[in-house]
Amino acid sequence: MKHQVSHLKDRSKEDEVADIKIDTVNKYYGDVHVIKDVSLDIKSQSFTVLVGPSGCGKSTMLRMIAGLEDIHSGTISIDGQVVNDLPPKQRNIAMVFQSYALYPHMTVFDNMAFGLKLEKRSKDEINERVQEAARILQIEDYLHRKPKQLSGGQRQRVAIGRAITRKPKVFLFDEPLSNLDAALRVQMRVELAKLHDQLNATMIYVTHDQTEAMTLANDIVVLDEGIVSQKGSPMDLYNDPNNLFVGGFIGSPKMNFISTKIKSTSSDKTEVDLMGSSTISIPKTSASASAGDSVELGIRPEHLTVNADGDGSWESKVFVVEKLGSGTFLYLEKEGEPLVVETEGDSNIKVGDTVKVGFSASRCHLFDSSKQAFK
Repeated sequence: MKHQVSHLKDRSKEDEVADIKIDTVNKYYGDVHVIKDVSLDIKSQSFTVLVGPSGCGKSTMLRMIAGLEDIHSGTISIDGQVVNDLPPKQRNIAMVFQSYALYPHMTVFDNMAFGLKLEKRSKDEINERVQEAARILQIEDYLHRKPKQLSGGQRQRVAIGRAITRKPKVFLFDEPLSNLDAALRVQMRVELAKLHDQLNATMIYVTHDQTEAMTLANDIVVLDEGIVSQKGSPMDLYNDPNNLFVGGFIGSPKMNFISTKIKSTSSDKTEVDLMGSSTISIPKTSASASAGDSVELGIRPEHLTVNADGDGSWESKVFVVEKLGSGTFLYLEKEGEPLVVETEGDSNIKVGDTVKVGFSASRCHLFDSSKQAFK
């Protein structure tokens, strides 16, 4: 294994990696504006994840980088070269799709070698590249099998291996794990993270699964209706969302939101009503906020405390209990969506119990009427 990693490090020196610059890119389907003035800098050798709900434009963005979709305005540059008018094969990228797209009549070896044969590589070079990719992905024993003789996870490894043999500047992944079962998805996430460390390649990964985004990414780009809602490290987005959409999308279970009103403001804190039971002073402010304004208070389930007294506490009845072993989620009745509280895995709280919940003021987020966060 040590020899393998050393060999891969040598590979990264001889093969140029690339940064990607996306400058005010727009895309239309007829009259529908699907990508709206998107600008992004994607660092060389980073693992960047594009995440968002269905229809937000993340796969369209990836396909424009690959050259599979036209750009209506703006530019995309790879390693300093504008690639708007370059066909996919000249962009030195490799793409792994949600569907494995393997040739059923070919062996695993031939599937992985197919692109190299089209490039008229020598037989020895093809064999060396395929064997190297197979070692990395631990599929050496399957090279003579046909795709129908493989599991879903093995087929996805073959599809990734086919991309590795190309030695591209950039790897693009379009929801590659969505066809796998839950346990295999976790395993493949680990494999992809390890693969990125070994190849030192620039990787862009599209998913609607924020857990995949949090566990894989150096940088996450959250897209919302064709607009970049926020870009940053996983923990930056988790701890400091710029707006209500990011706060609600990143995290599982999602952030709790409570509609409330400002009672008073000062230079360093905002006091809000807590569902009529108490008030809470949150150390965040907005220059445009004033007493009486409607706001959304957000707090994550793990930042709530069960059986807490004093200011910033609220009492309600439990109507659902989810025991996951490592933790327990309590669903409490409130107007609108329930309040979700995370507590100990061995909690003895049951459906019908009334509990008092404490809100940590420093962990609360406030969002104004335009859904932007107080800072």
